[in-house]
Amino acid sequence: MAPEAEAPVQPAREGPLRRELRLFLTAVQYFTRVPVPVWVGHSAEQLNGSARYFPAVGLCVGLYGAAVYAAAAHLWNPAIAALLATAATVLATGAFHEDGLADTFDGLGGGMTRERALEIMKDSRIGSYGALALLLVLAIKVAALASFELLAAVAALPAAHAASRWLSTSLIWRSQYVRIDDSSRAKPVTQALTTRGFLIASLWAVLALAYLGSLAPLAVCTALGTAAAVRWWLGRWFERRLGGYTGDALGATQQLTEAAFYLGLLATWTSS
Repeated sequence: MAPEAEAPVQPAREGPLRRELRLFLTAVQYFTRVPVPVWVGHSAEQLNGSARYFPAVGLCVGLYGAAVYAAAAHLWNPAIAALLATAATVLATGAFHEDGLADTFDGLGGGMTRERALEIMKDSRIGSYGALALLLVLAIKVAALASFELLAAVAALPAAHAASRWLSTSLIWRSQYVRIDDSSRAKPVTQALTTRGFLIASLWAVLALAYLGSLAPLAVCTALGTAAAVRWWLGRWFERRLGGYTGDALGATQQLTEAAFYLGLLATWTSS
């Protein structure tokens, strides 16, 4: 008599907390150079769901930059501390967003048509528009950070990194992803974000802004308003030129709104 076959073992259902942790670590894996455990895995579904944690990743990157700034400020002047903190955040993310900024300005600066702009944005080579945009935005961020007192700079870094990624996430929530083909590796990340997902992202942004807001509420409101105005203008620009946004456009939005946040904060910090 043949032995009775054993029933296949069903994998345990993943709990909600572990699923959210997996999505957070997926966002860390995608947007930084930080290694994550093997069990996190990789899939288009995970990448799409991880969008809710973009501000949380920004908070982590900003805290890292703040730690570097605080350490450097005890050895060198604020300009060097700002340069080292900015370099640290670039290294942590592998210049992911900076690359998007350069590609976006190359495409929209050199492409007269939507198709040509998207084609240029897909090219990995950097052109004059992209190089200038990258240089100027980095210079603005470093100059602004160097102008703050130590406590303000350390508090501003995590707030700005989280808020700028939250504003980028709002493009996924409200706008439409566009690409002339399906080759972009950003496509799984940039699909529609649910309102629930955007609310989770918003909670992370609020958490990141809380400490800075306790120090200077008026300055934080000005900073967030300035960054939001830049996000609104960029959204209209992308809609007019491209019909929506791309992964590169999200990177450009993050970089430009981060710089705008520092400028808005610096404009009213002393009066808060």
